[in-house]
Amino acid sequence: MQIQVNASNGIENKDALERWADGEIKGVLARFLDEVTRVEVHMSGETPGKSGGGDKRCTMEARLAHHQPVAATHDGPTQDEAFRGALAKLKRLVEHTLARIEGRRDRDSIRKDVDIAPE
Repeated sequence: MQIQVNASNGIENKDALERWADGEIKGVLARFLDEVTRVEVHMSGETPGKSGGGDKRCTMEARLAHHQPVAATHDGPTQDEAFRGALAKLKRLVEHTLARIEGRRDRDSIRKDVDIAPE
């Protein structure tokens, strides 16, 4: 699984953030190593035009093998809260998406072994 971290100018300690994010993501998504090929993280500071407490935003996109990518976004007052919120959402989204895909594979087709007798 490849991890790519992109940070805007409002984000401090980009190198430390990249190392920390890599370990956190690989730890949380470890059981999906075969299904998730890449995770892109986009951290940005101060969301313009937004009222409320969220002045950091984290968006994560997981690329799934042979499937469409999924993405999650979370706003928070700190980088840590925005990152952890987005990672928790992404984990649930990956779990749900892969469970839904597996559920489709496990079902039998209604068209299977259908014998239609001519009248």
